[in-house]
Amino acid sequence: MFLGLGFFLGAGAVATPIRSDPCAAIAGALFSIPADSLACLRSFPFNETLRQNVLSTVSRVFDFYTFEDYYPKSTVPFQNNDNIRAELARINSTLYETDYDFNLDLYNFVNQLNDGHTLWYPNCYVAWEALLPTPVVSMSVGGLESVYIAPDAVDFVSLVPRGFSSFYGSIGFDWQRLAGAQVLQIEGMDPYDYVDLVADTVTGNYLDHGVRVNSVFTGYRLVGSSFSQRFGDLAGRVFNPIANLTFQLIPIGATQPENVTVPFMHVFTGTNFSDQDSYWTNNCAADDSTNGVDKKLISDTLQPYAKVRAKGIARPPSDAIGLPSQFQPSLSPVNGNAGGIVSYILPDGITGVLFVGSFEDNDIEGFQTNAITTITSLKAEGATQLLIDVTNNPGGFVCEGLFLHRYLSANFGYPGFQSTIRGNLLAQKIVTQSVALSIGDNVSFYAPEQWAFLNDTLFPIDFNYIDPPVPVTVNDHKDATSQRFHDVCPFSVPIPSSPPFDPTKIAIVTNGNCASTCALFCTLMKERHNTTIAVFGGRPGQSIEFKGMAGNQVLEWSDLDTAIKTAGLKNDPLAPPDLLVSANMRHNWRTAYSYIDEDTPIAYYSEPPTFRFPYTADTYNNPQNLWIFA
Repeated sequence: MFLGLGFFLGAGAVATPIRSDPCAAIAGALFSIPADSLACLRSFPFNETLRQNVLSTVSRVFDFYTFEDYYPKSTVPFQNNDNIRAELARINSTLYETDYDFNLDLYNFVNQLNDGHTLWYPNCYVAWEALLPTPVVSMSVGGLESVYIAPDAVDFVSLVPRGFSSFYGSIGFDWQRLAGAQVLQIEGMDPYDYVDLVADTVTGNYLDHGVRVNSVFTGYRLVGSSFSQRFGDLAGRVFNPIANLTFQLIPIGATQPENVTVPFMHVFTGTNFSDQDSYWTNNCAADDSTNGVDKKLISDTLQPYAKVRAKGIARPPSDAIGLPSQFQPSLSPVNGNAGGIVSYILPDGITGVLFVGSFEDNDIEGFQTNAITTITSLKAEGATQLLIDVTNNPGGFVCEGLFLHRYLSANFGYPGFQSTIRGNLLAQKIVTQSVALSIGDNVSFYAPEQWAFLNDTLFPIDFNYIDPPVPVTVNDHKDATSQRFHDVCPFSVPIPSSPPFDPTKIAIVTNGNCASTCALFCTLMKERHNTTIAVFGGRPGQSIEFKGMAGNQVLEWSDLDTAIKTAGLKNDPLAPPDLLVSANMRHNWRTAYSYIDEDTPIAYYSEPPTFRFPYTADTYNNPQNLWIFA
């Protein structure tokens, strides 16, 4: 049992520093060696009051987590042995020296559930990201797949803001000569075995191990309408206590292996500070945006139909580094490139490429218009077949993914999946209160008019869709959900009477790091139209899925807290307390059920790709070459 709010010290609760102020030494620095930044982060002693506050909130948020009953008996290939309540009890009884150690343990536990919609994210300790100048990639060279330091590492790392590469020069470390080297071992392990270890302990995000493996490697992505490159989870990590990695490798031009220890550099992405006190105040203590609000008391409203982006998208600078210019497409883009979409006609003159970098356009109507403009332009340029690239797509708004599916399939009917929310007692009370108070869909995600019956008739504002709760049994555990419902999307543009492309002439390419709304979109295309999907990368001989993080909707902690407060239930014994620290406990709040097997969430329905191809030196970071190959 966690302590009640009467024991809390207040929003600024932090004990006397256990050592001299190490934060002042790195104040104002963009980059720091791990020893210095970790000295600052580990200078805040463990605080029992904060532990009880955090665990009270986290444990009660898990009451809403739709997939809890799938642990610890997840099905192949999504095995996970974590017992959520047992792990929370362990963390509640463990002795920690520092607040950092407590939060690291909690972060690792939740992260290793491998559902990126569900994450404990303490801003205090994820403000520093660890970067290596040696991102890795799996490539086929001469028909054999091996791990290599990214051949473009020099050009890529040189794009990191000032100070990063010069630091390595200041300590006499020649990382540039390692670009393109074949990796024989990492930390004394076979490189693929070490990649597996990182996929299991660092990556999180995806239930499928094979998809997590691909996240360890570097690769291209699209941010807005600009090409970018990820460090990958081996070379770009948050909450990283490791100072360096040792590689055994053969540099280009060499014949003998050598051991090279590469130091990490920490980059600061948080709020500026001058000393320990200001570090805590600016980065660790709860602020006005940490917890929810009672929407009945203020004028602003929720953005309707929101599907919050997946974890990992906002990790500057690693996810925001530009793709070196020589790897960007040389083809001229067609019209309509904006809002996460770019498009091209390949040299064959008949293949159009639609690179959907995300579904995050805040202007949902604008996304629809842009998608139509782009597809229409491709057809006008002579395209008769369509290649859709969703590599490293982090997801976004549900309705944007459903719209793209609906437009490509024309009058197919409802373009999404059946859905439910978890029916715990507090959720039942929230819906009951939402009905009693006539709470609308511009205020709460629990509002009945946010959803529709399976015949696509809108729920009335006074319809209680969780009364009575629908019983379900998962892994011999009995639980409750709402009744099933459909999404309601503001489609504001005309849908064609026939598909713009023959459905058999549409294919999808990805590295499997296709999260959330992206996973929904690809699964819809595969399950309803048998669309050909090719996954690039992965470990040779290891299975891989084509989708990742396939829930249906995530709620941030502040969204859930807002729903509770707006329903007048913050004082309910089941309600989580306000957080005293600046953090987010997000969770998968809504489940999508497979069209093929409507008893199984798509997150747990195994769907391997049609093809799996290894990357090569020509395709691992060159989207145009990959499209032409595909």
